[in-house]
Amino acid sequence: MSDPMLLAQMLILLMAIGAFAGVLAGLLGVGGGIVLVPAFFYTFQTLGYDGPQLMQMCLATSLATIIVTSVRSVLSHNKKDAVDWGILRSWAPGIAVGAVLGVVLAANMRSETLQALFGVFGCVIGLYMGFGRAEWRLGSAMPKGLARAALSPGVGFLSVLMGIGGGSFGVPLMSLYDTPIHRAVATAAGFGILIAVPSVIGFLTLEIASDHRPPFTVGAVNLVAFGIVIAMTLITAPWGVKLAHAMDPKPLKRVFAVFLTLVALNMLRKAMGW
Repeated sequence: MSDPMLLAQMLILLMAIGAFAGVLAGLLGVGGGIVLVPAFFYTFQTLGYDGPQLMQMCLATSLATIIVTSVRSVLSHNKKDAVDWGILRSWAPGIAVGAVLGVVLAANMRSETLQALFGVFGCVIGLYMGFGRAEWRLGSAMPKGLARAALSPGVGFLSVLMGIGGGSFGVPLMSLYDTPIHRAVATAAGFGILIAVPSVIGFLTLEIASDHRPPFTVGAVNLVAFGIVIAMTLITAPWGVKLAHAMDPKPLKRVFAVFLTLVALNMLRKAMGW
């Protein structure tokens, strides 16, 4: 793509996306991946890179950004002694295994199938954010034994298929098992590292045809989008944290739930060719 005006517009769009994702992460505890994947999809598609592995590039680039943001988040939360290292250590092996399995499957799936999966699970997350209740419980402590062995790979597996970190699945799961919300958000940031590192390593080895990938793409990770988004989220995430302490985020969370559901439905519509 050689149109400098279009490239300039995409640069501005990516900066806005990164800024928005950073504010959301700080304000609502929602990982940026849930915003970045559809944003990358429309950006790459507009640039003319609508190939059969478009969604793989979106997932990989989103997960690459999650490595940086999750490390930063864990370090910040650890200073406040909010990370539950016991949960993190015991769930780490299963989450990492699930992430690797997710990469293996995603690398061999059609882009339309991955779009459909994002649409379905995005709707589920949106509905939970909109209608979930803080008092809902499945148990008084995080599961162990066979239950943990089944759930932990599921968190990693589903997160990779959506290109997201640990927050969207990890926070609701820990909340349902009576983990205080601040501790759940802090620990889920650690989930993000366990999900993103092995999955990005896998995606870096994925071959994508040169005419179907934007410039400066290594494997399935686009370094330009990665760099722009990281720069913006590092700036704006603290703004979101300040807003969270200055106002009630619950109404905003419901508005975002509607937004996310509409984005997911649109992704599902595109996957079905409508």
